[in-house]
Amino acid sequence: MRGDNPVLQIVTMQRKHIRDIMPIENAVYPRPWTEKVFAEEIEMMGRGRRHYVVAHIGKVLVGYGGLLFAEEDAHITNIAVKPDWHLRGVATEMMLELAAEARNRECEALTLEVRHTNTAAQELYRRFGFVPAGIRQKYYENTDDAIVMWCTDIQGDEYSQRLAKIVQSRP
Repeated sequence: MRGDNPVLQIVTMQRKHIRDIMPIENAVYPRPWTEKVFAEEIEMMGRGRRHYVVAHIGKVLVGYGGLLFAEEDAHITNIAVKPDWHLRGVATEMMLELAAEARNRECEALTLEVRHTNTAAQELYRRFGFVPAGIRQKYYENTDDAIVMWCTDIQGDEYSQRLAKIVQSRP
């Protein structure tokens, strides 16, 4: 987000962000998390088991995302962007932040589930080196399948170069 665009800032999620997160959560997910779930996830951050970020343009919260840590892996729990900010690089910036956090915590791999119909998200994840590894049938709302995707060896030079290339390709 360079040039004439407003500055995008990514900061650690706090409880005060929940009220601004909820309209996005409700707009992008058919079965949204509740405020209580977000509060519990933020509490888990204090124990080192989660990492959540929010993205702001000025004072407007435009997106959020998070990680769950399990042994040597980090699982992306969610990436959500306010609908009128889609395709403006917000998700890419949050993914860069989450990948950096996973690498800083010496995780070996990243994983996530993505709705089989969400081709835009799948494309983003492929850019970050994720590959399909399986299907969770009827994972979403007991109707839609999820594609399980993995990105391995995130500590390696090849992944460092991939992230550097993404950074260099920013508009």
